[in-house]
Amino acid sequence: MSRRTVRTESAPAAIGPYSQAVRAGGYLFCSGQIPLDPATGKLVAGGIAEQTERVLRNLEQVLAAGGATLRSVVKTTVYLTDLSDFPEMNAVYGTFFPADPPARATVEVSKLPAGARVEIEAVAGV
Repeated sequence: MSRRTVRTESAPAAIGPYSQAVRAGGYLFCSGQIPLDPATGKLVAGGIAEQTERVLRNLEQVLAAGGATLRSVVKTTVYLTDLSDFPEMNAVYGTFFPADPPARATVEVSKLPAGARVEIEAVAGV
């Protein structure tokens, strides 16, 4: 099986020893994106809605760099530091996946990098 790492400057750089995404076996495995502004490397201002939008925009850029789109996403995992943020996150998420959304798991975690309230990872077909 061939394996290729994906990197784009249009999304935040990896902040550790991992790739933004890896393309392998007909799939693109995208690392979790947090709401960092790719231009500044800083967490975006605002609440869960603004953070979710930035995360999904970052994810779009990683997908594009790997030859995929949001329409080709088959599975996401959403990590929230507070499940009471779910309705607001879900409303924003739904605007990015308006029809035939991917499979999804959502879990609450105690902390996320950089003080983020949301992180989303994805698997897409390529």
